[in-house]
Amino acid sequence: MGNIFVGTALVDMYGKCGCIGDAEGAFHDMAQRNLITWNSLIGGYAHQGLADMAVAAFEKMLSSCNEMIPNNVTFVCLLAACSRAGNVELGMDIFASMRRRYAIEPGPEHYACIVDLLGRAGMLDRAYDFIMKMPFRPTISIWGALLGACRIHRNPELGRIAAENLFQLDPKDSGNFVVLSNSFAAAGRWEEATSVRKEIKDIGLKKGIGCSWITVKNEVHIFQAKDTSHERNSKIHATLSELKRDMEEAGYTADPTYSLYDLEEEEKVSEVWLHSEKIALAFGLISIPPVVPIRITKNLRMCGDCHSAFKFISRITKREIIVRDNARFHRFQDGHCYCKDFCFLLHLPYWDFSTGN
Repeated sequence: MGNIFVGTALVDMYGKCGCIGDAEGAFHDMAQRNLITWNSLIGGYAHQGLADMAVAAFEKMLSSCNEMIPNNVTFVCLLAACSRAGNVELGMDIFASMRRRYAIEPGPEHYACIVDLLGRAGMLDRAYDFIMKMPFRPTISIWGALLGACRIHRNPELGRIAAENLFQLDPKDSGNFVVLSNSFAAAGRWEEATSVRKEIKDIGLKKGIGCSWITVKNEVHIFQAKDTSHERNSKIHATLSELKRDMEEAGYTADPTYSLYDLEEEEKVSEVWLHSEKIALAFGLISIPPVVPIRITKNLRMCGDCHSAFKFISRITKREIIVRDNARFHRFQDGHCYCKDFCFLLHLPYWDFSTGN
């Protein structure tokens, strides 16, 4: 690849599409590379939670390019990779090295990565203490990372503190109310969950509708939870029923804790089974040839039950499934996901590692 700008754009594009092998291929084909090229490769590893490979690329950059000096974006990539891989010790070491070794002052985005890293590991008190000792006022991403961790680890008390700070910083974002409500729901505190949802309506906020979409033959097909509007609806739901039967025979049990309403147990299982990404996957299975990976995009985070179900489905159907939610990529193959199940605490926005946005 003779043009450094074109080559870097390819590395960045493939990394953001979850095609890390193609990103590596484009990177190695380049005659010249700059810092943005390296950041794009490291960022591609970060999106997949490949912390060891991200650090290896970083070290290779330093050893092979003496004039290459890492910048703020480089460390966002590295810390995000550690966060998504659940590697607390490595992430803390990298964070400490920013000032000590590279004279780079960590910014809010780096602190947000550390809060997410600690929260993912269940170290909620340590994450809160880390926030309290920051040299600046915590940002929306920082409190959001703590709130997301509290939802997963079922600590609605600390979640309430994070949420109240978010309400002050961004009172018009209904998503913060939803996460708090979900935190109460996950802890089985249905009255408080309902109260928060009522508050959303009382102050006139509108909750974003979750959906998943998939492209087949250049046509985008969009699905919502419990969707029955598609022209191939009968085949889609027949496929879902077949999958559910095969998965249960293989040992899968739906997790009703991911139902966000106080329903009977059977109703919770039914609701969880009809999440939008499962419907999109069923459509993909009947529409996309077996040799082609199924790619699904979701505007919210993927729930734990869908993540578990997709692992079963990838093994049963022998299909490669790639899901891009609003935080990262999940690549399912042979009953495993490349995120190694560390994905569910991520509350950070989707970082554009090439620009830092």
